[in-house]
Amino acid sequence: MDIDYAIRKTEPAPITETSQPDEVDLYEKWERPNRLSVMFIKTKISASIRGSADQHDNFCEFLKAIDDQFVSSDKALASTLIMRFTYQKLNDLNGFGKSKEASGK
Repeated sequence: MDIDYAIRKTEPAPITETSQPDEVDLYEKWERPNRLSVMFIKTKISASIRGSADQHDNFCEFLKAIDDQFVSSDKALASTLIMRFTYQKLNDLNGFGKSKEASGK
């Protein structure tokens, strides 16, 4: 079985009553590796990392949602650090940080 088939190929058109046998075969060939890949990733990462990405059944969309979640987390962390450093720098420039330490308060 091609376990990476769902990664290498895009999702084929869903099966309908008018689907040709080769279209049905193609979808079934894609669907099983996709389902197994999603299940594998869900068992290997923690629920906190999965977050809202858990709602996806397409493996590529699932990975993209996880990636997007990390991008937004990284941006939030960067913003927090910038604010903290800016606040610290302003305190140092105004002398607030040193006066508390020097007076022992």
